[in-house]
Amino acid sequence: MEKLPATSLARPRLGFLGVGWIGRLRMEAILAADAVEVAAIAEPSPDMAAAARQLAPDAAMVSTLDDLLDLGVDGVVIATPSALHAEQSIRALERGAAVFCQKPLGRTEAEVRTVVEAARAADRLLGVDLSYRFTEGMRRIRDLVRSRELGRIYAVDLIFHNAYGPDKAWFYDPVLSGGGCVMDLGVHLVDLALWTLDCPGVSAVSGKLFADGEQLGPRPDRVEDYAVATLELDTGAVVQLACSWRLQAGCDAMISAAFYGTGGGAALRNVDGSFYDFRAERYRGTAREVLANPPDAWGGRAGVDWAMRLAAGERFDPAAERLVDVARVLDRIYGR
Repeated sequence: MEKLPATSLARPRLGFLGVGWIGRLRMEAILAADAVEVAAIAEPSPDMAAAARQLAPDAAMVSTLDDLLDLGVDGVVIATPSALHAEQSIRALERGAAVFCQKPLGRTEAEVRTVVEAARAADRLLGVDLSYRFTEGMRRIRDLVRSRELGRIYAVDLIFHNAYGPDKAWFYDPVLSGGGCVMDLGVHLVDLALWTLDCPGVSAVSGKLFADGEQLGPRPDRVEDYAVATLELDTGAVVQLACSWRLQAGCDAMISAAFYGTGGGAALRNVDGSFYDFRAERYRGTAREVLANPPDAWGGRAGVDWAMRLAAGERFDPAAERLVDVARVLDRIYGR
């Protein structure tokens, strides 16, 4: 297969591997930033491929990741089932392409570490769609925490309850998914805690997993639909999190991230059960101050950030090593 000709603007050329609902939304956001070219698309579903082609009519339509890489793309955006993420990311990196991958980057700490090492060896930019970092509310809260305006943070409470759960069978196969609601939703919670607190060490992790109301043991052979976990940090802070699929919560979703310090608190919470609308507030005793309100078009910002950095010529970022820290916590919640 012949390589695509370079554009006169020398903008990075991207290949999109998987353009279902999430992949197509990320393509739309990245295109709107107008910093890259969508050079090629690989998607097995004719309907999904056709919908993506409407967004990028000049993109080549190919069948596989190798076809994308043979075209000489500068970066690959991966939105495929979780079991494929690590292997596909490594193949792209080893062929010299930067990678932006849906979460989780890997099903275990070992898989994630191997991808990060491949990115370092190839000196290529690696990004993961940990999208809640890019809400305006979390950005404001992180600034408060990092500036110590909330004092010493000693407690963090995180929740992500999804009343529906995934609609694809592979999510419910632990071999393919790596786990249930913790792998799907808890990854965001653990990432938000460590990212906001500037990546402290985690000294202890405990958790309990449930499936259909039954408690599972360590190294479960089926995926959990409810989980609670406690993380003890080297700073002395305690992080508590809960996540679930299909919880009878009376609304579509319950999502929150609250940080409590000796000088105040701050929290991000979804509004009226929405998956997309968030309000952030700062607390001083019994008083509260609004930090951010909807609307906030945050969903595609992680991908846009990666694309803009790629267009600016950035290569491997050592901050990617923190992805391994998150994966290590998930492994410990699962008893692995």
